[in-house]
Amino acid sequence: VQLVESGGGSVQAGGSLRLSCAVSGYKISSSCMGWFRQTPGKEREGVATIGDPGTTTYTDSAKDRFSISQDKGRSTLYLQMNSLKPEDTAMYYCAANIFVDAPRLRVAAEYKYWGQGTQVTVS
Repeated sequence: VQLVESGGGSVQAGGSLRLSCAVSGYKISSSCMGWFRQTPGKEREGVATIGDPGTTTYTDSAKDRFSISQDKGRSTLYLQMNSLKPEDTAMYYCAANIFVDAPRLRVAAEYKYWGQGTQVTVS
């Protein structure tokens, strides 16, 4: 199983980025996928998740600004991030697991497979 993130970079506040996570060796349909972020010295935070049949969840700070989606045909997960703020600066990771209980969808420990991360810097 391999998850490879891309799309990170440096952007000014108010700008947008779209992160991608290419998945191989794993069927993203009928599973839970998520985007997490982490800054030095802090725990990995669940930003957004998507499950079967497309139910999404967002952390409060991401609601109305971020949108998670997936292209099952291309086995790719996306995170569209708009109206970016300096506090969104972090390393962003995508993650996957076959099943995660609903109350724990944004808990990093519940996910088995992880990408290497892509850095997002907002100034």
